[in-house]
Amino acid sequence: MRDFALEIEQRKRDGLYRSRRLVSGPQKPELVADGAELLSFCSNDYLGLANHPGNVAALRDALSETGLGGAASHLVCGHHDAHHQLEQRLAAFTRRSSALFFSTGYMANMGVISALAGRGDTIFSDRLNHASIIDGCILSRARVRRYGHGDVAALERMLAETSGHKLVVTDGVFSMDGDIAPLKELARVCKAHDALLVVDDAHGIGVLGPQGRGSVLEAGLSEDEVPVLIGTLGKAVGTSGAFVAGPEVLMDYLVQKARTYIYTTAMPPAVALASCASIDLIEQDDARRSHLRGLIARFRSGARQLGYQLMPSHTPIQPIMVGDNHAALTLSRALEEQGILVTAIRPPTVPEGEARLRVTLSAAHSEEQLDRLLQALAQCHSLLPERAAQESVAV
Repeated sequence: MRDFALEIEQRKRDGLYRSRRLVSGPQKPELVADGAELLSFCSNDYLGLANHPGNVAALRDALSETGLGGAASHLVCGHHDAHHQLEQRLAAFTRRSSALFFSTGYMANMGVISALAGRGDTIFSDRLNHASIIDGCILSRARVRRYGHGDVAALERMLAETSGHKLVVTDGVFSMDGDIAPLKELARVCKAHDALLVVDDAHGIGVLGPQGRGSVLEAGLSEDEVPVLIGTLGKAVGTSGAFVAGPEVLMDYLVQKARTYIYTTAMPPAVALASCASIDLIEQDDARRSHLRGLIARFRSGARQLGYQLMPSHTPIQPIMVGDNHAALTLSRALEEQGILVTAIRPPTVPEGEARLRVTLSAAHSEEQLDRLLQALAQCHSLLPERAAQESVAV
C-alpha cells in the first residue's frame, strides 16, 4: 500500500502542500477567512455579483415557488421550467440557437468533450488548457495532441496531417495567465481543416465582449465559426452551475451522449432563476465592466512601477510571476500579514518554475482597496527572488 502520509510530507517540503480556508459570511472583497478580516484579491467574482442584493432576493423569492432540490436528473423528472427558462436566456445572451444547463464547469467540459469525440477521433488541445478540459480529453479515449500555447501555426500543421473527425478545444481566457486565445485564427484553421471548435469561456462570460457576452462575441465570431461554447455561472455571473451553447442538433446530441448531464441530479431550480436575474444585471450594467477595466489598468501600471513581473493580460486575472514555490508562498504570507489575501499558485496548476500570485480584480473593489494592495506589494517587493524582482513585462 502507498505511504500517503509520506507523499504529503514530500509535498510540504516541495512547497506544493495545499490547505483550505474557512470563510465566514458572503463572498465579497472584505472577507472573514479563518477568523481573520482580510481584503481578498483572489476571487473569480469578477463583477461583484455573488452577493448582489438583487440576486440574493431573486434566489429567496424563487425558493418559495420551486422548492430547494432538483430531486432527479434532467432526463427523469428533474428538468424544471426554471432550468428551461435559464437555457433560453443563456442562448439569447450568447447569441446562440440553444443551450444546456450543467451542474459545474468541470462537469460541462468532461461531458461535452467526451461526447463529441471518442475512439478513432483526434482532439487538439492548447497546452495551457484548464484541468477540466484535459480530463475531458482523457475521458473521451480519443487521440489527444497538444499544441503550444496559442500557436495557431503549429495547430494548423497538426490538423493538415490528421484525417478523420477532429475537435479543437481551447479556453477563451486562460485561467492562470489571463490572456485570451487567438479565437479568430483558431476559427479560420478549424474551418479550413474541417475541425469542430470548442471554446470554454469560463473567465470571459460577463467580462468581455458587448454587454459581457464573452470572448467569442468580442472576437466577432458566430455560432457557425465557433459551434460549441462552454461557460460557467459561478464566476462573473456570481451564482452556480455551467452551460454549453450552440446549434440545436449538437445540444440534442449532448442530451443523448453527455454522461455528466445524463447521470446527475439537476441543479436547484431556484439557482437557475437567480442566474437569469444575474444575466439581466450583466447585460444592462456596462458601468461595472468600465470600473473593472479601470482597476485593471491602474493595477498594471502600479505593479510595473514597483518592478513586479506581470503577464500580458488585460483581463481581471493578473498573475505576478515569482518562479520558486517557496518564494511564492512567502510573498503570499507576507501580504496576508498586512491583511491582503492573494493565493500562491504552484505546480501542477502551472508549469514547473512558474509559481505565481494570481491577483484577481472585481468590480466590487474600490480604488482605495486597490491602493491598499499596491501599498502592501511595495512593502513586500524585497521578498522576491532576484530574477523575478528584476524582470518586468511592459505591456
